[in-house]
Amino acid sequence: MPKTLSTFPENHTLQSSNGREARKNAKRDQILQDAGLVFLEKGYAGASMSVIAKKAGVSKGTLYNHFTDKEELFSAFFRESSKERLQALETVFQDRELPPQKALEDAAETLIKILTAPVSVSLFRIVVAEAIHFPSLAETFWRYGFSRVLTNLSAWFDSYARKGSLQMADSGLAAEQFIAICQTRILQRIHFGLPVDQSPEAILKIAKIVANSFLKIYAP
Repeated sequence: MPKTLSTFPENHTLQSSNGREARKNAKRDQILQDAGLVFLEKGYAGASMSVIAKKAGVSKGTLYNHFTDKEELFSAFFRESSKERLQALETVFQDRELPPQKALEDAAETLIKILTAPVSVSLFRIVVAEAIHFPSLAETFWRYGFSRVLTNLSAWFDSYARKGSLQMADSGLAAEQFIAICQTRILQRIHFGLPVDQSPEAILKIAKIVANSFLKIYAP
């Protein structure tokens, strides 16, 4: 009887390799998740690789097989965390047919929700508190957080400018201004630990103000 494809040794080797890779990726994801909990609880300086290994239920050797040091581990956690949180904003950027007012309101509302999420606030505080001692934290925060948002927001503004819906000489600067306006009122008070209404209704109200203010600057 002729052999089926699954009985060939080469195919068994491929399946075995794929299985090992899947297990390795699953273990890496688990480590990142548990490491994130430790970073958020203890900060960067207080999150030793020993504590992270214990939290993840792995040996330090296994931990170092996946990440060369704590800096790489934090960078990977921040990168994955940011990617998940920014997906909603990038979905907004994909729709380039909405009227500018509605588009800007949606972008501002989504961005404010991302910035005021507890994990975003905690990571911001970690970076601000410890960047002077660990400069790589600021680089990680900028590269995988704000820089990514600025790049996508700038391109989004350019698409509206080409249609004549916005008029701006520097879309990169406009993107920075938009983010800055989004941080007023609610986020500023959260960063200082002050009481503030951060309900969906309050966020939407600020988003409308952001859109109106932005259009006063850049409407043709």
